[in-house]
Order: sequence, then C-alpha cells, then structure tokens
Amino acid sequence: MRLATVMTEAGTTAAALDEAGVWRRLPAADLSALMAAGPIRLDDLAGPLLGAVPVQPLPSPGKVICCGLNYGDHISEMGRELPAHPTLFTKYADTLIGPGEPIELPVGLKVDWEAELAVVVGAALWRADRDVAAAAIAGYTVANDISVRDWQHRTSEWFQGKAWDRSTPIGPVIVTPDEVDVAAGVEVICRVNGAEVQRGSTRTLVFDPADLLAYISTFTVLRPGDVVLTGTPGGVGAGRKPPRYLADGDVVETEIPGIGTLRNAVAFHAGPAH
Repeated sequence: MRLATVMTEAGTTAAALDEAGVWRRLPAADLSALMAAGPIRLDDLAGPLLGAVPVQPLPSPGKVICCGLNYGDHISEMGRELPAHPTLFTKYADTLIGPGEPIELPVGLKVDWEAELAVVVGAALWRADRDVAAAAIAGYTVANDISVRDWQHRTSEWFQGKAWDRSTPIGPVIVTPDEVDVAAGVEVICRVNGAEVQRGSTRTLVFDPADLLAYISTFTVLRPGDVVLTGTPGGVGAGRKPPRYLADGDVVETEIPGIGTLRNAVAFHAGPAH
C-alpha cells in the first residue's frame, strides 16, 4: 500500500492509493496526524481525490534519527572501520522538505548529497527486541541526508552539519513493508543534474531497519510517525578526489525503485554562514 500527504484544492489530507491508482482520502490533514491518532484502517478510505499531488508526507514527526556509516562501501570511502554499534545523530522536523521543494542553504557552504532509505515508525517502541521492532515498521520512504560538510567537520560531533532547516528531502510516498524487501535488497540511487553519483543496495546495510529501531528504542521511546534514516551508500561528494560539492541550481534526484523519486533543486541564498 502507498500512503501520502497530498495537496488538493481544499488543502492537504492524508491519502492512500487504491488499486485503480486513484488517491483516496484518509481522516486526517496529513500522515503525521493520522499515525498519531492510531492504526491506519483501510475502511476509513473516503472519496477519490482528483488532481492530488504528494507533498512532504510527515510534517510533524516527534523524532528524526539518522544512522551514519551504515553501508560497507561508504565506510571504506570515508576511511573508517566497520562499527560495532550504530553511529547516530538527530535532525528536527524543520529540516524536512518534500518532493519538488528547494534545498535552501546559505551561499558558501560545502554541501553534499546522501541518498537514503528512511523507515517510518508505526507503533510505540520502548526497549523493543528485533522482532517487535520489525513488526512496528509502518513503511519506507525516500530521503536525502543533505550534509554541510564544512560544518559537520568543525568538531567530532556531526549534528551541526546535518540539521540545517529545509535541507532534507523525504517522500514522495510511504510504502508499506509488504511491498519492500529490504533484506533482499532495494537500490538506493542519487543523481545530480541527471548523472548518477550513487547506487547501492540495502542488502549491504551493517544495521538493518529492525536493528536500528530496536537499538534506538533502548534509550529513547519511538512513536508512530517518527522517522529513522538508515544511512547512505558509497559515492558521496566528500569521498571523491578531489571532493565535489553541490552548486546553486543543481538538481538532486533521489530514487528507490518501488518507492519513488524525489527531485529537489539547490537554492543558495545570501545569509549568515558564520
């Protein structure tokens, strides 16, 4: 099943795609509100939404937690050893943008791409084991952990390079786990101005989605609508020789076949980048 927050002439609404390929209304203004209200029920589907366009699916997640260095090839290109535990950092809801929205950052920064599979939590998790965590996955979506490398490497903590407002595309839809086999491998692809720069498979993840949710729930509760980004494969700009960074007007495409594609243009603006 495909879920989304869609824009219509009347505003946004949560929606599901029916077997005829038509978006049908669900009883909430967006998927964040729908998931917070309880389990999603298909018998709540209402009339068709003609002309509906998917937008940022989860406008108000309580937590956005990310895993770095989770693909073997990316770990190698960054010159690190395989981790014994997940390398985690956080974002805020303010970082998230939807399909077609610009990646807005001050001019003069070293901005990099990081295509990722994102996991959407569908049930509360607190100190869950792997099986419970796997059963709590509501679905998967596409994300790009756009990173400001010069700020990321100012200190040993990555947070300040990862949590810039309006910098992290996610969407366009959430696909339920019955349609996505992460263990068998789904491809995670990034293109810049049409040229492929990343392609990896989730079968090479060091920590898979269930591992991550179980681990995170050990120290903080996860709730419906929370988002966990699972890491990026090799091919980031910072790993190239010489490094390559995004320029104003570049178009970043992030694709996971079976889920969808995001297209977001870079829009640098005059402003403080201390």
